[in-house]
Amino acid sequence: MRNIQLLGLLLVVIGSFLPLVHVPIIGNWNYWKLDNNLAIMCWFFSIGALLGIVNRNIKISKIFAVLLILLFLFTLVAIKVQSLQYFNFLPFQSWKETFAGIVKLRWGWIIEFLGAILIFFSRKKIKIAQ
Repeated sequence: MRNIQLLGLLLVVIGSFLPLVHVPIIGNWNYWKLDNNLAIMCWFFSIGALLGIVNRNIKISKIFAVLLILLFLFTLVAIKVQSLQYFNFLPFQSWKETFAGIVKLRWGWIIEFLGAILIFFSRKKIKIAQ
């Protein structure tokens, strides 16, 4: 159980450095280029999950896994809203949506969510009495 949770935690930490968003001309952005505060929150929640894993407290590790998932979902929504706001100067709504659509999500999100899900869904080993 702890190995799977530690693997999930490692995936979350590594995922924060992987490309999460692709902005044309500018390139790929990871959590640190998106927003430093969100990256610090991601690492803070990762440290909380690590403390829960090390102390064998499943409840704490699951709480921080849920907080990580909520943070990732919030970041995805914030990226979409911010890209729509960035092109707010365009005169037509269809142009705004088209230009906002050029901001693409990358494969790093799969690693981030997979890591948080591994932390959340890992189960405690049950010892069979003989």
